[in-house]
Amino acid sequence: MTALAIRGVVEGFYGRPWTVEQRHDMIAFLAEIGMNAYLYSPKDDPYTRRRWRDPYPPEEAERLRELSRVSREAGVELWYGVSPGLSMRYAEPIDLEAVRAKLTAARALGAEHLALFLDDIPGRLQHPADREAFSGLVEAQLHLVGEVEQGIMADPDGPGRPRFAVCPTDYWGHGDDPYISALGSGLATGTELFWTGRAICSPEITAPEAELFARSTGRRPLLWDNFPVNDVAMTHELHIGPYLGRDPRLADTASGIFANPMPLAEASKIGIASVADFCADPRGFDPEASWERALRRVAGARDADGFREFADAVRGSAVCADDAPRLGAHLERFAFDYQFASPAAAVAELRGELRRLAGVADDMARLQNRALAAEIAPWVAQYARGIAAVDAAVDALEPGPRGEPPQLFGTARAAIAERLAELREARLRVFGDLVDMFLSDLIGEFSTP
Repeated sequence: MTALAIRGVVEGFYGRPWTVEQRHDMIAFLAEIGMNAYLYSPKDDPYTRRRWRDPYPPEEAERLRELSRVSREAGVELWYGVSPGLSMRYAEPIDLEAVRAKLTAARALGAEHLALFLDDIPGRLQHPADREAFSGLVEAQLHLVGEVEQGIMADPDGPGRPRFAVCPTDYWGHGDDPYISALGSGLATGTELFWTGRAICSPEITAPEAELFARSTGRRPLLWDNFPVNDVAMTHELHIGPYLGRDPRLADTASGIFANPMPLAEASKIGIASVADFCADPRGFDPEASWERALRRVAGARDADGFREFADAVRGSAVCADDAPRLGAHLERFAFDYQFASPAAAVAELRGELRRLAGVADDMARLQNRALAAEIAPWVAQYARGIAAVDAAVDALEPGPRGEPPQLFGTARAAIAERLAELREARLRVFGDLVDMFLSDLIGEFSTP
């Protein structure tokens, strides 16, 4: 069994950062599931990104110091990342010194390892002085990284040499793209380089892709895996499905994985637990079995079965395209049986399943894990609305001649059309597209004038 060397979580999402309590709780959870690293760099902590030049105020600095203590006691290595790229002046010595000062301060506060984030910034130099001093973005960034590598990283008086990782501006792609090849080739031997795979949120990451990255950059990728994160355009999604699409041979071709979680700290533990299982034993990893264990671990034994039913409705993510397979199977069987067997029996069977699922929605409000219940509440409400809409639609059907598909007309059609509009207006993704497609078919949305 070959485990990945770096197995961690990067608090690197957009949106409200986790609270102090959530961070400390997550550190304990990481230790429990065998992860060994936590990277602090929330996009919306102003002192890591927008106001990166400013030192942390005393109260904020003390929180970082306490985080380092909690991490150290748990046996989880604390990383700290700064993101200066939005306003960085690469040719300006004062800015180079400001980056060094921020990272030096992080080390003094207890961060064991450091990272420089150059992601989500313009892909060309902005300041006239930089354009005069450097041939392009890669040369400017290598100048900055070199200053850090030769300063903090090589400091013989520092308390142990830290690891150092760089997140590039083009952090996804084929692995041998001109930018990433040039940047990687110019880094010091021990510097890690983040990569998300072929896409920002990669459905798959394969060993051949990682090998190509290593050949072109001179180092194995440190995978920044954008799972289970749901920020920016994905805020309407709840990513608590299985962890899929990761090649077991990454144990030999990647230096580690940092999972990027959701702002929903408690719900994120489901995906993180499966990432931990993969990192510990990539070749023995069973995604579905790991997912089942993660659901039980986070929801608790009492609520595990009901929570499993709810989670099945929100499996979908960049790594899982299988939307709500259990309900999907029932709707598929209903459509066939209604048209070609017994409409009455088809309605009775589906309504029984819908009643059961309505009970699951009620149970989600009574989870023993109250933090989890609070985080998933908006999606539970959408789940209940979807079940109620399908139930109302099926209840309103008037069986026609055998061989005719189910369809609604008149006032029943108008009522279900209104429910469908309400579901769409909520913009919370539950059941994938299944309920939307089922209801739109019943009302003939795209066929009835």
